[in-house]
Amino acid sequence: MTAVTTEVTTETTTTATTPATAAAVAASGEERAAGLRVEVRADGGWAAVCRLSDLVPGRGVAALLPDGRQIAVFRDRAGRTYAVGNRDPFTGAYVLSRGLLGSAGGRAFVASPLLKQRFDLATGRCLDDDAVSVPVYAVRTR
Repeated sequence: MTAVTTEVTTETTTTATTPATAAAVAASGEERAAGLRVEVRADGGWAAVCRLSDLVPGRGVAALLPDGRQIAVFRDRAGRTYAVGNRDPFTGAYVLSRGLLGSAGGRAFVASPLLKQRFDLATGRCLDDDAVSVPVYAVRTR
């Protein structure tokens, strides 16, 4: 049996000139992100659903709108935010926020954690069954 060794090198570039300056720049970026709110358009107004820092890129969170509807809010690895209905139309379970993010043909989607159907995050259309879709909500960060 032959052992294989892999070396991974990561390079980070910063314009800060001192460790204290670098720490201040990093902290100010974190503070800005922590202070930004993700808002979803619902019932003619905007509802704050979480802080941007609550969204881990590639993961989703469930949120409740003022009228009681459940939504799934996502942040992709490029930093774009999306919101769709959290209910999986194939099973009736409120689980899309637990789905996996991916892309097909340059379009971001969430795959249901139950039966794996994929839903386009911009249109709500099911990529596996054109007759099925989930609601889509406008999202902004302020």
